[in-house]
Amino acid sequence: MRNFVRNEMSDIGQLIALDEHLNHQIADTFASTATSEHSWTEKIWSAMVRRDGTMSIDFGLGRYHNRGVMDGWGAVARGRSQWTVRASRELRDDPMITSVGPLTYEIIEPLHKVRYALAKNDIQPIAYDITFTSDMPPFFEDRHKQRERDGFRIGSDVIRYHQIGTPQGWVEIEGERIEVRPEDWTEYRDHSWGTRLDVGAHNPDIRPTSDFGDVKFGEGEFVLIWSPFMLVSPDGEKIAYHFYYQSKQGRIFYSSGYRNHPDGTQEKVARVRPELNYDDRTRRLLGGRVHFDMLQGGTHTVEIEVAGETAVHLGPGLYLGFDGKKHGSWKGALEMDGEMFADTLDIPTLKRIRQVRDCPITVREGDAVGHGIMETVIHGSHPELGLTAANSLI
Repeated sequence: MRNFVRNEMSDIGQLIALDEHLNHQIADTFASTATSEHSWTEKIWSAMVRRDGTMSIDFGLGRYHNRGVMDGWGAVARGRSQWTVRASRELRDDPMITSVGPLTYEIIEPLHKVRYALAKNDIQPIAYDITFTSDMPPFFEDRHKQRERDGFRIGSDVIRYHQIGTPQGWVEIEGERIEVRPEDWTEYRDHSWGTRLDVGAHNPDIRPTSDFGDVKFGEGEFVLIWSPFMLVSPDGEKIAYHFYYQSKQGRIFYSSGYRNHPDGTQEKVARVRPELNYDDRTRRLLGGRVHFDMLQGGTHTVEIEVAGETAVHLGPGLYLGFDGKKHGSWKGALEMDGEMFADTLDIPTLKRIRQVRDCPITVREGDAVGHGIMETVIHGSHPELGLTAANSLI
């Protein structure tokens, strides 16, 4: 283990390897963040999906600097089945290490090529080793800054970039190795950091939020849609879209949308108008269209078709919590667990793993065709969508 310089009598953070570089932004070392907020999080996520919708792979890694925790998860879905492995560890003396248990994140070429790996393990019979190569440059979403409902504490102040590309490598399920080829798969990744909602167990002497994670989450009518996708025209021109849309009781409280170009330029979307259909029993996306009213004028309409019934559910990855577990919770030196679900569309299972899933989609705009994913949470009664309160689930 490396030795790091720490002065017990100083208010300056310990020296780590990153401090050797000329990248400091605050008057402290890289061992410290600008805030001691316990919900400060830096998070890596990626979804790899077969274009025909028959298989999906997810990877997640979170560093909770002020909690002394790094956790991660890896999942594979085929058909309606999903296998998930989770791991959590203390940060120890080297916060630069980006691995936890069998999960590894490796930067090969910044902003272009990264590696995601889940080694063989005793938790579930899945493993993979996949390298992402970008098709588009990374693009920022709008800052997600949100105050708590009392108007005082800022509950979310996160910046995030996402990137679209192709995966290459292999995945194993129950001893069967399957090659992951760029011509058959697509991949979507993001990297975010800041003060994040729904980190750790709720502190009982702090007023709970009603937006994420607590017993009142999704109270009434709540809609969340997050989606990146890319289209390619017959002449090879690439255009990518991304939007993040949230509304509560019919009122939009966060919306970010862009039409992105390969040269890095972005066209701002003034208004996103989803016109999508969902299955009432499972709240699963069925398809539809999304209208993008552009800030500089004009509207782009993209047709959405769901590719197959396979999708990794993010609940077992601790998104919105799972079986009482939360992102960033201290679990000691190392803890690993996981499970397999034979049918993720079974209602008792859905109520446990939640409806948010990385749903593979095929997209069309004019003669341009492409692929993407869409994550949705549609809670409450939505008569205009044919969704009933009786079948609502988070």
